[in-house]
Amino acid sequence: MEKHKVMYSKKEIWFDLEYKNIKNLNLSIKPDQSIHISVPLNTPIDRIESFVKSKASWILKKLKGFDLTKPIHNGEKDYVSGETFKYLGRQYRLKIEETTSKEYVTMKPGYITINVKKKDNKKRKENLLNEWFRTRAHIVFQEVMDEIYPLVENVVKPKPSLEIKVMTKRWGSCLKSKNTVLLNYELIKAPKHCISYVVAHEIIHFVHRNHDSKFYNLLTVLMPDWKDRKAILDEEVVMFV
Repeated sequence: MEKHKVMYSKKEIWFDLEYKNIKNLNLSIKPDQSIHISVPLNTPIDRIESFVKSKASWILKKLKGFDLTKPIHNGEKDYVSGETFKYLGRQYRLKIEETTSKEYVTMKPGYITINVKKKDNKKRKENLLNEWFRTRAHIVFQEVMDEIYPLVENVVKPKPSLEIKVMTKRWGSCLKSKNTVLLNYELIKAPKHCISYVVAHEIIHFVHRNHDSKFYNLLTVLMPDWKDRKAILDEEVVMFV
């Protein structure tokens, strides 16, 4: 692994460079704000630097976002006061409160509070919080669906139903045979305007199955800034050589 830097608008952008037996130039930014570039073998350094500079604006925006929402703890959660969890694009600090009555989760600016009978019962705290996130996901995703659908109501009928599940490789899917939009549960961590992008993307697939010019033309008409919203969701930028 090699360390390199490029200059952009008088700012230094340092990145770790790795040559691999791959076909694409790949750029990723980790939550610790380290930048990693993997490139095909024998890729000229000026080609790599040009690639990084072409993505510099996005990189700086991403780094700024990490500064604003940087979590205190990484890795596996212990569900103790002080840990942070992301909800709709923001980090919330966790509070654990002991209760002798009903167990529940509440949220106020900057904090999510788990009210639990036994503060040291990690599994119970995890289940309570996950249940709260699932409930919020159903509410928020349906709100977004209700906001986006009127924009395409004249070409998409009837209104698709909504399903939510954990997915590892995509944010959403269009299940045309079931007249259903399937959304990734993990989207509840993303800003709401990014969720709107995913919903719009999948609803348009009811009209245009493929990612062709007609698909993107309609997406651009409905959501002119869709590329910016997508960039926030993307953890990796790929450029074909």
